[in-house]
Amino acid sequence: MATMAHPEQWMNTSGGTTPVWVHKMPFSKYPRFETLSHDIKTDVCVVGSGIAGISAAYELITRGKRVTMIEARNVLSGESGRTSGHLSNALDDGYSEIAKKHGEHGAKVAADSHTWAIDRAADITKKLRLDCEFRYLPAIEISQYPRGDPNHDKEVRIIREEVEAASRAGVHASFREGLAVQGWDGKPDQRDGALFAGQATFHPTKYMVGMLEWLKNHPNFQCFTHTRMATIEENDIVQVRTVNGNTITAKDVVEATCVPIQKLSIIAEMEFMRTYCIAIRVPKNYIEDCLLYDQAEAYKYLRFTDCDENDDYLVIGGCDHKVGQEQVEGRFDELETWVRERFTKAGSVDYKWSGQIFEPVDYMAFIGKNQGMNHTYVVTGDSGNGLTHGILAGKLIADEIEGVENPWASLYNPKRLASIAKSLPRMVGHDLQINAQYKRYFETDIKDIEDLAVGSGGVLNKADTAAPMAVYKDEGGQTHRFSAICPHMKAVLSWNAAEKSWDCPVHGSRFSCEGVCVEGPAKSNLRPLDDFSKAKQHEQEAL
Repeated sequence: MATMAHPEQWMNTSGGTTPVWVHKMPFSKYPRFETLSHDIKTDVCVVGSGIAGISAAYELITRGKRVTMIEARNVLSGESGRTSGHLSNALDDGYSEIAKKHGEHGAKVAADSHTWAIDRAADITKKLRLDCEFRYLPAIEISQYPRGDPNHDKEVRIIREEVEAASRAGVHASFREGLAVQGWDGKPDQRDGALFAGQATFHPTKYMVGMLEWLKNHPNFQCFTHTRMATIEENDIVQVRTVNGNTITAKDVVEATCVPIQKLSIIAEMEFMRTYCIAIRVPKNYIEDCLLYDQAEAYKYLRFTDCDENDDYLVIGGCDHKVGQEQVEGRFDELETWVRERFTKAGSVDYKWSGQIFEPVDYMAFIGKNQGMNHTYVVTGDSGNGLTHGILAGKLIADEIEGVENPWASLYNPKRLASIAKSLPRMVGHDLQINAQYKRYFETDIKDIEDLAVGSGGVLNKADTAAPMAVYKDEGGQTHRFSAICPHMKAVLSWNAAEKSWDCPVHGSRFSCEGVCVEGPAKSNLRPLDDFSKAKQHEQEAL
């Protein structure tokens, strides 16, 4: 079972677990690039090599721009490689809720843009001849409750309302009484649901690696890995300074880093969630090929990908919670139990992993010029639809850089005010909740380092310690000690036992067990507290 990996994988992905996509696209097949060692000039600097950065680079290069991409670790080492692989215009937050914040026109723009993204992925797959399992398929949305439960009828009414709202927005949706998933042979009877046509899926890292290989061979593209951005300075031009001391001078810069590397602003308009996935073997052709969602608050979502000549992998995700604020234990087990109760021929669980979701308070991503900037563009707030958001961001940002009017621009504008104002109660409640996490300055996870089991971590915060200390005890019993203070806004971190990472419960920054920053908005590593820990941190970054 491919779950816990070697320490060097922190340069390939943002977790200690391994996602199913390595089964057909191992990290060793990712394209490799050099580290930036000199100052350079370019038209556009793209920071980040996930789906948004790759899509932006592709759209810009096909319009004649020179693009320089930089990545803090190896390419595809962020959240794009840990996705569940859905391509959907049946958006997670629902068109009923989107229309309340953005109006019926805004809901239609959301549907149009995500539909475009699905078709753009199909077009690129065909044009570049990518072997990435792309296919159109339906999505099915069902109640989380079985027939006969009064809550089933309540959720069915909500599903019917969503079908009507989605249809008004231009999505091909219908309600089907008695709708059942072919192959669902377990006891829970959750029939009745919505059918969304024109959805899609693919193998995400095969798609992105294929695009990177195409970009790598293009004369207007260059990429540098292990090149961490330190600052962005805007005047008539933009200068991107790297941690290594080099400068990239560009006309425009795109921060495609999941979340902008900055203090607050947009950061305060999002919630930060962890989500969990497993890949479990099922016989080929046993279950119909579809996307499947239920109505739970931390809802389950399901799709399939190729395993071998006999089996497919059923990929199921869910069990979301705020970053750094809840125990991770039991979530993979809950997903496995859900599958086995409904699909009795399910086999072994071969992969378990988790990812991060950024939820804007008004449901729509932030794509465009960053607040207070004229040539710095951001892509953030995936809201559970990161792949289609990333793909459409490529077009939207390329249009804005070229001065081409885009009908999607106002919906995704990072400077928008009206829909944010409508979301103030939720935003204030979220801010109060995360600010309450500063209580960890008065808490300790462990009373003594000896309390830690091997392979685990915890914060030691006692009267005789100068400041909260993040302590990780490796498999050999050696302790690695770092400051437990997040360098972003000085919150005390929490240990993530599923990923062996240090997670910030306030704004969602994450760090490897060796204190290497793998998720913003923080932009620097944790401070080592002894020479051994410092050496281990440097060793991990060099892998």
